[in-house]
Amino acid sequence: MQGMTFDAEPSAPPTVSRLRRFLRRRIIRWALVVVALAVVVVVSAIVWVQGSGRGGIYDTADVPSRPVALVLGAGLRSDGTPTLYLARRLEIALDLYDRGAIRGVLASGDNSTTSYDEPSAMRDWLVSRGIPDDVVALDYAGFDTHDSCVRAREIFGVTAATVITQDYHLPRALFSCRRAGVDAVGVGASSGNGTVGRYRARELAASVKAAWDGMTHRKPKFLGPHEPALDGILTN
Repeated sequence: MQGMTFDAEPSAPPTVSRLRRFLRRRIIRWALVVVALAVVVVVSAIVWVQGSGRGGIYDTADVPSRPVALVLGAGLRSDGTPTLYLARRLEIALDLYDRGAIRGVLASGDNSTTSYDEPSAMRDWLVSRGIPDDVVALDYAGFDTHDSCVRAREIFGVTAATVITQDYHLPRALFSCRRAGVDAVGVGASSGNGTVGRYRARELAASVKAAWDGMTHRKPKFLGPHEPALDGILTN
């Protein structure tokens, strides 16, 4: 009605306002602490994996002898043959075998379906270029780097190996194999193409996972009984 006035909604008492401001500041402060700790953990994991994994990287010509080369899978073309990246890895294994720097090859890759068989394609590539079939062992459950390294040690009995993968991937691969108990050195295959920047960036996140897998000793997707395919090579 005309002439009537309404009081404004009463404001919160000063003590309540101060409490709200205090709680807001505490929440922001703790959020910043959590974020900072997360950044420290992530950066520390990356530095640990990448830093410790860089020791023991060699050129093909001067890599120390090891009984076995562990060649990690890198995909197949639509016709079932190795991709360019995988072929470059296999070329290094062939060179090391011809030089006498290795006596056998463990081809570790993905064979999760009947239509996709990385290890067999790797063996066929090597055998077609002169490596004897009986010195190439196949790991059909090398679904990631950690699994390949653990299975090399636990299933195939490999205690020392030359790891062959792309240069950007090699530090993480060496870290994972050493955490699995393999005395590993490595040779990096060329990764020179337009997509390498994306792969290098992906290594940062993958390094955090590798650190976690290494600390927790994560079991691979598949283990199983001992595979004797490399026994003759490893005992000579």
